[in-house]
Amino acid sequence: MYTATLLSVPAARNLDPALVDNLRNAWGGGDAIWLSADEAAEFDLQRLPSNQWEVWSELQVLGVDLVVQPSKGRRKKMLLADMDSTMIQQECIDELADEAGVGDRVKDITARAMNGELDFDGALKERVGLLAGLPETVIADVLSNRITLMPGGRELLATMKANGAYAALVSGGFTAFTAHVAQTLGFDENRANTLVIADGKLSGTVSLPILGREAKVAALRDISARLGLTHDEVMAVGDGANDLGMLGLAGAGVALHAKPSVAAECDIRINHGDLTALLYIQGYAKTEFVGV
Repeated sequence: MYTATLLSVPAARNLDPALVDNLRNAWGGGDAIWLSADEAAEFDLQRLPSNQWEVWSELQVLGVDLVVQPSKGRRKKMLLADMDSTMIQQECIDELADEAGVGDRVKDITARAMNGELDFDGALKERVGLLAGLPETVIADVLSNRITLMPGGRELLATMKANGAYAALVSGGFTAFTAHVAQTLGFDENRANTLVIADGKLSGTVSLPILGREAKVAALRDISARLGLTHDEVMAVGDGANDLGMLGLAGAGVALHAKPSVAAECDIRINHGDLTALLYIQGYAKTEFVGV
């Protein structure tokens, strides 16, 4: 048994009931269940539709996300999340680079690294090197004035945790930021790289080893084993090439507003919804959200 979930942009709430019914009829699905009026609906299927990705492409033009996945075990017991451009709307290193006057150069490297065009470790070292000499206080300034949470994050964390899930934030960014975001949103733990500070200034280096793609995979394995969970019980979410390992290993790997090369390798792609989409695809109705 499979479940098809259709999602619109939350602010637009323009999911047409006729569209849902037409697709349900075409695919021979069960009754439509509305998880949120005009925003999210689902129906069951006996088998995977052969034209799933053709329909997905057509719906993207309409601003609608479509996810088809096995019905069994949809509600996950662990959330493993990337931070930059996933739980927050920015890339922290790009914001620091703006403060250092090297924003454009660093943003170009970041974009290429997240798209898988550059080695992550080398790209991180190069970018951090350009931050050498920045006062340590710039971190607090960036957190206060430049960092904003991704919509839906509070509801995602509160609802999954209220239903017994464990939440871990695993980032190729920096502990100075993950600690703040984890505390703000209610993550149970966080892992990231550590910026080296010397004499009150950024040294231009990070502590080794660098947390990148393989470290995120290791985090999924380590934490799930510690909790006695299978990988199928984990939902992972991210947007960059360094997230692909954990997205592929998790029972549900969600490419959220991801780079095209990343989304192409994932079966769950959210391009229009916000982080509450991760609740809808688990079968949560909006009335079950915590913290709304």
